[in-house]
Amino acid sequence: MVIAIAAERAFYYHKYAGKTFVVTHAVNELAKLQNWAEIDKVIKENPSIASRIAEAGLHNASSEEAMKTAFADQMGVDAVGFRKYMDYLSATVTISPLLGLLGTVTGMIGSFSILDSGAGASAITGGVGEALIATASGLCVAIMAFIVYTVFSHRLDAIINQIENMCVSIVSAKREGWK
Repeated sequence: MVIAIAAERAFYYHKYAGKTFVVTHAVNELAKLQNWAEIDKVIKENPSIASRIAEAGLHNASSEEAMKTAFADQMGVDAVGFRKYMDYLSATVTISPLLGLLGTVTGMIGSFSILDSGAGASAITGGVGEALIATASGLCVAIMAFIVYTVFSHRLDAIINQIENMCVSIVSAKREGWK
């Protein structure tokens, strides 16, 4: 499951966030120059989450409040797709070690029941081995899920930060026209 989510998230982020840096950088520079026609061109030529958010704000630029609301609304809509499956990864990080611990407990119970039946000490090694394998498996899955979760959480934070900076640049440049 973790590998499937990692592959799907990598594809999604590549497809929908790939041009975010290009758009945010260009819009930030063009907003300083108040070159709205060129910003519109950049937005249309580089479809991405950043371009959709910039477009939403620019098409609702009657006031600063209207623009900020449009930015926030579009960000809320687009961010849902970027957060998809992150809860599953978080749950996997929590549950996997617990499942490993459960396997450890059942393996140890099996080992002690073999000891109770009068078998020799060497007979318990199978249960101990099972317990160790269960623990290691749970930890491996949790570690892998944690790494995937961390990578995409940081990527999402970076995307949101770039877009917020772009929105601030647009609002600052437009502010002169609202006075």
